[in-house]
Amino acid sequence: MIMQLSNLLSSKNELAEAAWAALRQCAPVVIGVVPFGITCGIMGLTAKLSGAETVLMSVTVFAGASQFIGINMLSAGFAGGGIVILTTLLVNLRHLIMGISLAPYMIRLPLPLQAFLAFFLTDEAYALTISRIHKAGYSAIYQMTVSTTLYLVWVLATAAGVVLGGYISDPLTWGLDFAMPATFLVLLMPLLTDRVSLIVFGVAAVVSVFAALYLPGKWYIIIACLAASLIGGLLEGDSEHAK
Repeated sequence: MIMQLSNLLSSKNELAEAAWAALRQCAPVVIGVVPFGITCGIMGLTAKLSGAETVLMSVTVFAGASQFIGINMLSAGFAGGGIVILTTLLVNLRHLIMGISLAPYMIRLPLPLQAFLAFFLTDEAYALTISRIHKAGYSAIYQMTVSTTLYLVWVLATAAGVVLGGYISDPLTWGLDFAMPATFLVLLMPLLTDRVSLIVFGVAAVVSVFAALYLPGKWYIIIACLAASLIGGLLEGDSEHAK
């Protein structure tokens, strides 16, 4: 009985520590999310969506790039929902790669929790979660805390954009959008600890730059991910055989 109580308390402490770490490490990312959320709210009004429709889009879609593209297409007069859905699906193909990366950890969770976390998966939540995995292992409560925190901030920022729409033309002119890539770089750099990771990083960087120059839309993200994954897999395979 005493042993069971000790294990329960230890488990609760670990969950609390993971949740607190998620909130603490999420804070810098929030700085970058807020101006994008406000911009999304302003753009929704510009595209003749109502304030409620704009906020509802953030509540149900929760995908910044897809929302921006969808709002732009609606504003440009694309009435057919099919082309909007197809376009946003192509933009979000990178989530398939992120999901594959997290699948070995999430597959152990109950199916409803897997579905819950899959809905809330974003670039920022993935970056923080995968960084945590490399440092301290996978924690579902960590991923859930990060994901739901970013979700709430995104929805509230969109609502703020709707309210402030008549006063602010473009909050991204403040320069706060640089906080997002800067945060990703901070998360990435500590992981570049060996030859394989450095080579994969270099391949992803070079391929993404060239693909962005010559390919339309967001295909450079998919191409860079696939190229880096292929090179990383080959190099890891060679390392295993060498052992």
